[in-house]
Amino acid sequence: MTGFVVAVFILTYIGMALGRFPGLRIDRSGIAMIAAVVLAATGAVPAETLAAAIHFPTLLLLAALMILSARFAAAGFYDAAAAWTARQARRPVLLLAVTVAVGGALSAFLVNDIVVFAMTPLLCAGLKARGLDPRPFLAALAGASNAGSAATLIGNPQNILIGQAGGLDFWSFLVAAAVPAMVSLGIVFAVVAFAWRDTLASEATSPRPAPIAFDKRQTTICFVAILVLLALFATPVPRAISALIVAALLIVSRTVPSRRLFSDIDLPLLILFAGLFIANEAVVRTGVAETGVRWLAAHDLLPSHLAILAPVALLLSNTIGNVPAVVMILKVWQGIPSGTLIGLAILSTLAGNLFLVGSLANLIVAERAQAAGVRLSFIDHARAGVPVTIASMTAASLWLWMTGYMRL
Repeated sequence: MTGFVVAVFILTYIGMALGRFPGLRIDRSGIAMIAAVVLAATGAVPAETLAAAIHFPTLLLLAALMILSARFAAAGFYDAAAAWTARQARRPVLLLAVTVAVGGALSAFLVNDIVVFAMTPLLCAGLKARGLDPRPFLAALAGASNAGSAATLIGNPQNILIGQAGGLDFWSFLVAAAVPAMVSLGIVFAVVAFAWRDTLASEATSPRPAPIAFDKRQTTICFVAILVLLALFATPVPRAISALIVAALLIVSRTVPSRRLFSDIDLPLLILFAGLFIANEAVVRTGVAETGVRWLAAHDLLPSHLAILAPVALLLSNTIGNVPAVVMILKVWQGIPSGTLIGLAILSTLAGNLFLVGSLANLIVAERAQAAGVRLSFIDHARAGVPVTIASMTAASLWLWMTGYMRL
């Protein structure tokens, strides 16, 4: 049985790396689901332990934040933010700075995947109307969404998972991660501005702004909800319960049907998490993972210091993806020090900027842009993504070392 489980596990993570299986239209979520079903059906994970294998607080927190973001979308906030960004600056370089600032700030407190999903097509439309090439701005939006999301434990799925599994304090993490996140946002702007300097030298036109359905009152309610959520994070109430309380209050509305909010929950992402939880549980049950961790510990090769964690995060994030990588690491390595968890959250997020496949946010930007008639290719993204990642991960590693969170 051990050989079978390991084989399924390897095939699952090959699927994570490829994003699909050749000849089939099965994405990462479908692959994870099939793996979980196979492992459950063969008894590798007994049926009575399936629920225990899935970390439901993480899924509930993520779903609750999706409802919060959906309420922002229903108020027209993302439409207004994208439209405001596209018409703020006559000079494209200044417009780039606004894109980085808005994308990074929103991604820190609203899950970055949802932010870029909503903003990408709107930004494309606004930029094309101004006669600008959207590609550098899309690269900046993807990079900023990753960098900004690194600042908090609710900015992206992997940070949500790390915070829940490690019991990290929201505000302590913010203190640790805010500086490298802000530095990384500056790096995103500087690198994109330099890499696309010829494209950004063109003048923007000033078309008549399209009408935007923006409800200020509903948006104000959403921002109050964020403040309430942050206040709850400072109490002993579990983060998942705090987020669910806020989500339940936001569902109560005279204008927005609850079905609309529920339809914006990213079910495939939740299935991906659940499937990977089960796949990793099956490997842990074989004892292979424990043996491997003991061997690594005996040879001082655990990623508990930056010289190992940084390249491991970079490799795994750009092969199997940062979310599957974090799920695997947390399952097979027990008792991870809090400083290492903070480093894992920051570095795995920043590592996602290297290539287009490095994070789900990057892929969402590319896919949504393609639907809007703009092609952001692998090379287009890597043009800025590679130097952004090297510079931001170096800066973050130095910060983690100088502040004593991790050793070199």
